[in-house]
Amino acid sequence: MVSSPSLARIGSKALSSAQAGGAAGTAVDLLFFPIDTIKTRLQSSQGFVRAGGFKGIYKGVGSVVVGSAPGAAAFFSTYDTLKRTLPFPEHLAPVKHIIAASAGEVAACLIRVPTEVIKTRAQTSTYGTLAQGSYAAARMVLKTDGLKGLYRGFGTTVMREIPFTSIQFPLYEFFKARLSVYVGRKPLLAHEAAACGSIAGGIAAALTTPLDVLKTRVMLDIRVSSVRLDPTKEKLPTLSARFRQIYVQEGVRTLFSGVIPRTLWISAGGAVFLGVYEWTVNGLMSYS
Repeated sequence: MVSSPSLARIGSKALSSAQAGGAAGTAVDLLFFPIDTIKTRLQSSQGFVRAGGFKGIYKGVGSVVVGSAPGAAAFFSTYDTLKRTLPFPEHLAPVKHIIAASAGEVAACLIRVPTEVIKTRAQTSTYGTLAQGSYAAARMVLKTDGLKGLYRGFGTTVMREIPFTSIQFPLYEFFKARLSVYVGRKPLLAHEAAACGSIAGGIAAALTTPLDVLKTRVMLDIRVSSVRLDPTKEKLPTLSARFRQIYVQEGVRTLFSGVIPRTLWISAGGAVFLGVYEWTVNGLMSYS
């Protein structure tokens, strides 16, 4: 049985993790939003130019402002709490990190997916002149698909994020542990943790790009409504059918569309995200 002081410490650390995660998530999403827009347009079935090209690369940023902080806060509070409390021996630390990170991603996706749907629709001008910004895109999603439409691609996002985070965070913790031994101190400085996060994020991003392409295509699928939309998209394919369709009709190269901007974005983003997180959480803990 966990004592009250222990529960209080866990709660305090979870709160610090949530605050630091919120700051880190907002910083990285706003800083790298243009790269994310380019990546999304490269993956769109419309084609890069028809999806907007290099124009309006901050379309959809409003949804990111709303969703970044709570999504990242949900992830890190869940991840750090489980990382500290799951009863795994040291030699099974990677398994513990995978479970903790996967649970954190599911919690974050409950917040992140609606903002991602709105963001991708705005980034690629899915609704044309009917919805140029985040608020208008959100209204169109609700009008055409209802509340359920805000969670289009939830399963695909989880399918993408769990493999991604199952690669990234065990690697991140491994690199941090090795670097701590090398420099002879713990915890690492923020820029050292940032370097570990950058390498781990880049590796995970490159390996999971096909899942990201599938996620983007599913989120961009729309139903027919009273608005004049493409009638060929009335019946939405299953995830496996969508994946096969991309592979057969467009080839393996399409499954790795946007791999360079995605890898660069997440590698640089991982440095900022985890660097800001470590810097913020260490600062919060020093004042607690």
